[in-house]
Amino acid sequence: MASLGLAQRIRIGLDGNSGVENPVMGRAGRLNFGRKRVGFRIMASEGQSVEPDLSVTVNGLKMPNPFVIGSGPPGTNYTVMKRAFDEGWGGVIAKTVSLEADKVKNVTPRYAKLRADANGSAKGQIIGWQNIELISDRPLETMLKEFKQLKEEYPDRILIASIMEEYNKAAWEELIYRCEETGIDAFEINFSCPHGMPERRMGAAVGQDCDLLEEVCGWINAVATVPVWAKMTPNITDITKPARVALNQGCEGVSAINTIMSVMGINLDTLRPEPCVEGYSTPGGYSSKAVHPIALAKVMNIARMMKSEFGDKDYSLSAIGGVETGGDAAEFILLGADTVQVCTGVMMHGYGLVKTLCSELKDFMRKHNFSSIEDFRGTSLEYFTTHTDLVRRQQEAIRQRKAVKKGLQSDRDWTGDGFVQETESMVSN
Repeated sequence: MASLGLAQRIRIGLDGNSGVENPVMGRAGRLNFGRKRVGFRIMASEGQSVEPDLSVTVNGLKMPNPFVIGSGPPGTNYTVMKRAFDEGWGGVIAKTVSLEADKVKNVTPRYAKLRADANGSAKGQIIGWQNIELISDRPLETMLKEFKQLKEEYPDRILIASIMEEYNKAAWEELIYRCEETGIDAFEINFSCPHGMPERRMGAAVGQDCDLLEEVCGWINAVATVPVWAKMTPNITDITKPARVALNQGCEGVSAINTIMSVMGINLDTLRPEPCVEGYSTPGGYSSKAVHPIALAKVMNIARMMKSEFGDKDYSLSAIGGVETGGDAAEFILLGADTVQVCTGVMMHGYGLVKTLCSELKDFMRKHNFSSIEDFRGTSLEYFTTHTDLVRRQQEAIRQRKAVKKGLQSDRDWTGDGFVQETESMVSN
């Protein structure tokens, strides 16, 4: 084998050919490439630097990096989605669309912030963000025209349509057909919007009902010819149940998490809830830094389920929740995420955030001598276990430490320098 200067993964395919991933035909007109995880890493020679490669291929979709604009205001029209591509985002998920945009009525104000400082000081760091915003209120025809324009101008970039409909098979089918005509690369199905839309049996009303979810996923995957990701709601006891249903019904991937149902707070001067609209409010979706630990737990649970029940099949996991740094993203990837979505972070820091995310993720990879995302994806999953097992492991560790402290085996082992410590090692209390 030729000398290799940079760390790389040599994949050994089932056909015995190194470095080859065998394509497996998925939906009509698309190839899925199964991940062959059998292999080994050849480390860089000492003194040589490894320039990390952030590119990923997910369900056959090639992205320059794993960072994807999450569905919401950062993907609400042509202008902002174009800006995202120009800044270097790996992919863009547009704001959720439906057939009848005229039914969508947003209000203002519709956001509220939670700051770290006491008493909600305006100078405090923003750690929480709540929204009561609905899906796109722009006519579907307008959004479709802009999808088509974006794909014509950026044919090699990944544009994903987020869609949501009422409990109506014909409506779902029409929406899928019309979106696919624009050339979009994939769908993310919004089964998770926590406010407003569930009143119409949309969003979380589907994601929280596994029977309903199974039926709707069946409708979608019977007609979709591009990859389908199902976006999960965290407002459920066991998030692995709907994720399992979605994958069993033909979805190629799962996204998690959408926002957490919340009440941001009560204004102690006016006694009215925030965000306040004509003196009233409604529970909404909570995001930003404060949800990151919750999102990590949900993603970890989904990833463990996918690994144990679906093995190395070409299913993907897109992680969402409080990402503002490259370190935040690295945590999700270490738990098995293929891509990492950012929405609130862009609203707070702008589209240029992707440059910081890429730079910081590369720094992390250099620190550990990782040359690709696959080198460390899912690495930390094996370190999660049950509390009972933690107790067993700690008891065993204590027994081993006690065994070490039993002291000297013979008089010849005494030393002058360590005499006091050697004496103490043989004291029983």
